[in-house]
Amino acid sequence: MRLKITRSKNAASLYVIKSIYNSKTQSNTSVIVEKLGTEKELREKLNGGDPYEWARQYIEQLNQKEKEQSREVILKLKQSKLIPMHEQRCFNGGYLFLQQIYHSLKLDKICKAISEQYKFTYDLDSILSRLLYGRILFPSSKLNTFEESKKLLEPPRFELQHVYRALDVLCKENSYIQSELYRNSKLLSKRNDRILFYDCTNFFFEIEQEENLKQYGPSKEHRPNPIVEMGLFMDGDGIPLAFSIHPGNKGEQQTLIPLEEQILKDFQHAKFIVCTDAGLSSTDNRKFNNREERAFITTQSIKKLKKYLKEWCLEPTGWKLEGFETDKKGNPISFDIRQLETDTELAQKLRNATFYKERWIRDDGLEQKLIVTFSLKYKYYQQNIRERQVKRAEKMLDSNLSSLKKHHQNDCKRFIKKTGVTSDGEIAEKEIYELDQSIIEEEARYDGFYAVCTNLEDEPPKIAKINHSRWEIEECFRIMKTDFKSRPAYVRTDNRIKAHFMTCFLSLILFRYLEKALGNRYTYEEILDTIREMNFLAAPGEGYIPTYTRTELTDSLHDAFGFRTDYQIISQKQMKKIFRDTKR
Repeated sequence: MRLKITRSKNAASLYVIKSIYNSKTQSNTSVIVEKLGTEKELREKLNGGDPYEWARQYIEQLNQKEKEQSREVILKLKQSKLIPMHEQRCFNGGYLFLQQIYHSLKLDKICKAISEQYKFTYDLDSILSRLLYGRILFPSSKLNTFEESKKLLEPPRFELQHVYRALDVLCKENSYIQSELYRNSKLLSKRNDRILFYDCTNFFFEIEQEENLKQYGPSKEHRPNPIVEMGLFMDGDGIPLAFSIHPGNKGEQQTLIPLEEQILKDFQHAKFIVCTDAGLSSTDNRKFNNREERAFITTQSIKKLKKYLKEWCLEPTGWKLEGFETDKKGNPISFDIRQLETDTELAQKLRNATFYKERWIRDDGLEQKLIVTFSLKYKYYQQNIRERQVKRAEKMLDSNLSSLKKHHQNDCKRFIKKTGVTSDGEIAEKEIYELDQSIIEEEARYDGFYAVCTNLEDEPPKIAKINHSRWEIEECFRIMKTDFKSRPAYVRTDNRIKAHFMTCFLSLILFRYLEKALGNRYTYEEILDTIREMNFLAAPGEGYIPTYTRTELTDSLHDAFGFRTDYQIISQKQMKKIFRDTKR
């Protein structure tokens, strides 16, 4: 690289240029590496210093850096020499991307503030960061996480007993950590916290005895084990906002208001829309979010509506379709969805369309808008699921079914009824099972229909679009349970149980920001597989050799985070610089 000066009538501009050999034309081509600025700009920047001398020194540094990075390394290995006993040679470096997010959210400073308050001697920052990286890269027990952390490029700076002590502290500082993390995240980037999604799930323990938080309750996974319950708020971009842990026997509807009050108090965030599913949409919860600057959107079971509202929902006339046909004033024309059954061409054209209608209702002192949608695509989806369930029910009949005990509300046994066989008017001597066609036909009436209630006055398509994003909070739970293996939990006391799920919650935040940094262009499975396999072989005295496969995804990671680990070898000096850069 060398200096190039371009002069014009009024200024002189300084550039860093580099010659590149073109094999096709067999000639050298000069390209601009960096524009340093004009002579006047540089003099002001250097407080009157010589811009030309500064530029030459700067380019000399660039050349020296390039020379260090491009030098060849010769590794002398002998077939007759054994590798040293117990020497670790393979390390994971995928955590470096998580580490940069961890420090961008200032979790290290949060740990420092807590440490100063409690005056303990162990390194809380090192413990928390390794618990989070471990939950993402090698999810397991605290003991195994401690052992696996030794395989990171930067070894842990704590002992195993410190991990369990730290869990008790993390539990006590739960509210502080959540509120500070929220404030730090807003400094990092703008959060889409005008819309908040709330849902609950539960986590099982491989024990039989109930104790404190661990109580028997309705398990999402239908396991006969004590469970704890987690309530989770997520923002409109799919990034977790706040969480709480409750006993497994506590009703889900009772968990929303306490956590929401915590957000109002600790987060100083009071203007938002809460979006929930039908199981959490009690009248009290809706009324709580019908005050001040809050609002609600919640799914509504059509089957549980009053008779006149149910008939209105299923009525084939009065439907509207945005962007289809309008009157002279631009309002959508009323549509009869029975046309879709008779007009094949129209049905094919509008297969992916969503029809809607709306009305205001008042019940239990609460005024809200009921919005109902209908979609052919959703109708065919529900029909397909039910047909498969009916087939499973028929197979059960062929295998001498002996009980109608249902494990959940969508169990295919709901389509089976029990009848008795009598002889000459006598009491039934034998019980037989057969399909209940009335239930199958009744369920078919609701195919394609979906309803929500809200106190917002926005147009139905906008409300439906917001509600459609609820799938992301379900994905958050799926990642925590399946990929982060948050259950069963291998801790016993209530404080450590809460701290365990805090680490799962914080790990999910780090991972969601990692997805966001990549522009949400890759699936979470692809990202997890990639960073878990980003291993390095230590070359003693020289540096680290990447052993992973370079892909489009690894290139995207390096581009997004501003450092590269995919050279043939990374010197120890360069790796230390990467460590520093990820902790800024």
